[in-house]
Order: sequence, then C-alpha cells, then structure tokens
Amino acid sequence: MKAEIGLIGLGTMGGNLALNIAEKGHRIAVYNRTWERTAKFLAEAGSLANRIVACRTYAELADAIAPPRPVIVMVKAGEAVDEQISSLCEVLTHGDIVIDAGNANFRDTIRRDLALKDTGLRFIGMGVSGGEEGARHGPSIMVGGTRSSYERVEGVLTSIAAKYKGVPCRAWMGTDGAGHFVKMIHNGIEYADMQMIAEIYGIMRDGLGMDAGQIAQVFAKWNRGKLDSYLIGITARVLAAKDGRKPLVDLILDKAGQKGTGKWSVIEAQELGVAATSIESAVAARILSSMKDDRIKAGKSYKMKLPRLKAKRGAPSKASWRAHSTPR
Repeated sequence: MKAEIGLIGLGTMGGNLALNIAEKGHRIAVYNRTWERTAKFLAEAGSLANRIVACRTYAELADAIAPPRPVIVMVKAGEAVDEQISSLCEVLTHGDIVIDAGNANFRDTIRRDLALKDTGLRFIGMGVSGGEEGARHGPSIMVGGTRSSYERVEGVLTSIAAKYKGVPCRAWMGTDGAGHFVKMIHNGIEYADMQMIAEIYGIMRDGLGMDAGQIAQVFAKWNRGKLDSYLIGITARVLAAKDGRKPLVDLILDKAGQKGTGKWSVIEAQELGVAATSIESAVAARILSSMKDDRIKAGKSYKMKLPRLKAKRGAPSKASWRAHSTPR
C-alpha cells in the first residue's frame, strides 16, 4: 500500500509532524540524511510504526508515495532546503508537489516556486506554527501555492491541524510565498506579544518587588479572563516552575535568540511604509538581550537604582496601575 505523503527531515519538528500524520490514520514515507536517525525514529514510534515507511534513499521515498506525490521538506531554512529540492528533482515526476514547511523567507519561496515551474513540479510554501508540541499534536498551518496543489494535501492538513471551537486551523493563503508571508507576520506579532509580557514581568519584579511565584499567580488569573491565551498561559506555568527550591526563571540565562522572522517582518513593514513599532522594539530588545557581556559592562559603568513603585505586593489593582501610568 502506497503512502499518502512523504517527509524529509526527522529532526524534532519533522519527526513530530510525521508522528502526527501517522496518528491521524495516514500512511507516510520518511527519509533522513542519516539512516541512524531514521531507524531510531522508527523504533520509538511504537504502534504508529505500522503507518510509517522508512526509506534509505530519495528513490525509495518517491517510489513509496502514491502519485501525484506530495513531499514535505522539514529542514533548516536556507541552503539545506535548496539541496533537498535539487535531490527531489531527480526522482519526482510531473505534477508531484514539494512542500517547504520550514521558516523560509517568503521571497525564497517565490524564487523556488518559479524555478520548479520549469521542471513540471509543483511547490508549496507552508508556514507551521506551534513549535514542537504543535507539530506533534496540532499546529496552525498557513499554505501558499496553487489551489489545486493545496487541495491535494488538504485532507491530511485538515486532520493534523489544531482545532479552535471545532474548526481546523489550516488555510490556503494564496499563491507562491503567501503562506510563508503570513507565518512571518504571525511570528512578528508574537515577538511583540512576548516582549510586552517580558516588560510586564519586569515591572512586577523590579518595580513592585514581586517574586516569580506571585507573578505566576497574576498571569494565571489573567489567563482565566479576557487575556486567556497560549502565551499568557505558558508564562504562568514557566514562572511557577521550580528547580529544587529556586524559581526556574531565575536560573535561566537572560539571553534571547531569534531565527529571523521578526526581523523580516520589520523589513517588509518598512518596505511597505507600514508602522510596526511594537515589532521593531521587540526585535531590538532581543538584539540587546543577546549582548549579555556588553550589558554587564554597561551595568557596571552606569550604576542606577531602579525606583520602586508604591503598590501592595500581589495582583496590582486597576487604581495602582492608573496611578503609576499617569504622566507627571
């Protein structure tokens, strides 16, 4: 029996996505650059291994999938994607579909789509949101490509996507780079959201003198109201986590990284003449955060005692927030 879909790249994201697909009842063929990882993945798949076809070569992968063959490429964005596409061009045939599910720049997706048109292959740029857990149990999926290409994989994507009030979180966004463009902006907005959360945490910790446990309680309370969301919820859980008796957050190196989508969002906003100041500030904050050694030096040179806000410890009241936010 042929597989419905193929996948290249059994890293954390690719492996979890493959397990999600298999768990939803679809037969999937998988390939990884090293057979050792493929064998390990298959051994750890448990009962789902019955729906997984492990392939040693690109040719085996192509032969294992029912045409027109859709193949998901889940590798690091950049040259690695082009290398995989080049290898697939040697074994796929007219009408087959290459799906880039990594964090690609939408301009690269447009370029790859144009290049593959000459070969007779179809291309989809697919944004996948939700991280490792999302890939395993239900991501949000943003698809860019021809409508017919999307329809070929719509059934699989619908079954594996996250659900919101029963509605699958997957959609066709438009042609070529549309899916990756939407994912880029989604990530940029998320950058801004996370920066706001970080600044609120900073106010409560440094301004109000609250400890991690108290701040966790505030976020947990907010998550039970109008602010109910994934980011507020995990912030509460992270702040409540402990390593022994110490809050885990106090032991983590305060040095943030980034993969580029936030920066790309800022660049595109400026190109289009759109103000995206919250995203710009969030990207700048991450850059400063990564400069740990420089921040330590600056802190020694410019010593300054942070002012304490006059508020009762615990969940700040609306009145106290207004009082401290009123311009003087």
